[in-house]
Amino acid sequence: MAAPRMPGPRQGLPATLVDVAADRLRAAILSGALLPGQKLVEEQLCADLGISRAPLREALRLLAQQGLVEHLPRRGSRVTVWSPTDILQLFALRNVLERHAMELALPLADPATDLEPVRRALEEMARACDELDRDDAHRRFHAAVVALAGNRQLDIALAPILLKLQLPMAMNLREEARHHRARDGLDRHRAILTALETNDPATVITALAEHGHLQFLELPDR
Repeated sequence: MAAPRMPGPRQGLPATLVDVAADRLRAAILSGALLPGQKLVEEQLCADLGISRAPLREALRLLAQQGLVEHLPRRGSRVTVWSPTDILQLFALRNVLERHAMELALPLADPATDLEPVRRALEEMARACDELDRDDAHRRFHAAVVALAGNRQLDIALAPILLKLQLPMAMNLREEARHHRARDGLDRHRAILTALETNDPATVITALAEHGHLQFLELPDR
């Protein structure tokens, strides 16, 4: 089987070899060039990326922390495989944290000003031209929603869940595009912003719950 072609580096990549390698591997995973369960052969990746094993292994370690790569004892590394149960549990955890954040945050004292980070993240999602930009904007959107509560521990608890949801979310967005519904994900997030603008806790909590439910139902079967 031919080795997958690695996407080229993005503009503005960090200077270190580790960050360059991690960024390109993440792009390959989120774009589907590297599939869930696919073995990551170090010799081939070193050749594709033009780096030695030391920075490659550190890049793989960083991606493992994000839930994109998993290390198998005595068998090397592979792209993470999430079961439907795993994915459902991650979405449920995100929803619990977001619901609690809304119970703390709403009603907002100044919705026009307070919601600016959420609006900005949604605009970045709409402008994104590749998987990495879109994924980063998506995580910023959900982080900005939870940040409305002004609770640092909630922000810290949410961050690793959003990282682990990178892969199932990317798979979901690709499936939507395959069915010519590429804007569905953006529309779901716009619905959350619209609900937030009502400044009504019940309306926002309902919108957040429906958003996660729809995403899980539309995940491709893998």
